[in-house]
Amino acid sequence: MADPVLKIDGLEVLFPGFSGDVHAVNGVDLDVQPGEIVGLVGESGSAKSVTAMTALGLLPAGAFRQSAGTISILGRDVATMSEREMNKLRGGDVAMIFQEPQTALNPTKTIGKQMLRVIELHSNLRGLAARDRAIELLKDMRINDAEEILGRYPFELSGGMRQRILIGMAFACSPKLLVADEPTTALDVTVQRQVLQLLHAKARQTGASVLFISHDLAVISQFCDRIYVMYAGRVVESGPAQKVLGNPQHPYTAALIEALPEDANPGEPLASIPGTVPNLVNPPKGCAFQARCRHAHAACDSRPVLTDVGTKHQAACWLREEISA
Repeated sequence: MADPVLKIDGLEVLFPGFSGDVHAVNGVDLDVQPGEIVGLVGESGSAKSVTAMTALGLLPAGAFRQSAGTISILGRDVATMSEREMNKLRGGDVAMIFQEPQTALNPTKTIGKQMLRVIELHSNLRGLAARDRAIELLKDMRINDAEEILGRYPFELSGGMRQRILIGMAFACSPKLLVADEPTTALDVTVQRQVLQLLHAKARQTGASVLFISHDLAVISQFCDRIYVMYAGRVVESGPAQKVLGNPQHPYTAALIEALPEDANPGEPLASIPGTVPNLVNPPKGCAFQARCRHAHAACDSRPVLTDVGTKHQAACWLREEISA
């Protein structure tokens, strides 16, 4: 197996607070292989975005502390890289697509100026050559009248159009790793599907690896090769997407699947997970999901670790045999 494009080992991230440090990320191990699309899924507050933004050096300096763990991108230890080296890495070999295109794009500059800045900053293309590249990227995203769109401002375009533009910009310099953080959450279902198909096709065409962050298991199941399920700052299950979703071995994963509206009977209330994510200023000493788990018993007072439950499939649960029964 080739070296991973992204590798995270034992990552722990703290956020200082008035009531004490928030233990946001607690020993996360994660990797993305070349050409692979990997999903990172969980409820809001699971630390999916924090994990990714820490890896890319996008958290504000002084606002957090990485208390343990290592991160490498394309074989390079992120901790040893200067801010200048990270800036060169981001936008070149690594790109990110954010959740809300309205805030990710500058409302005071035309689409053309923003795209040309990215292309000229991270490639050898200039002037007309850079403009031609921008038009090519927009056409790849199935945007008609690409030349006209270059002269438009973000607020003149629909949410789906803005997100296609962001995807085009992300692929401007043929990145080896693309991090997509809830890239379709703000879009309606029809547009969401179109944008996902374009992102998937472009990633496969270019061979880019993708870390796809989402709370939507339906999207993850269609888009990803492997997935990591996160809860309260920890990975609780990981493995091939079809194995994890077809035969979940952690009660949290099973509960997320049960809550999918696609499986609800007409006229009946949607399933939900009772309770809330625990306070991470004082994280539970045992399984973090214990208070919300209908299968919990005395063994859950101690913290389970990820163990093999099948081929390339791992789960952190004392009760996996009961869950699969």
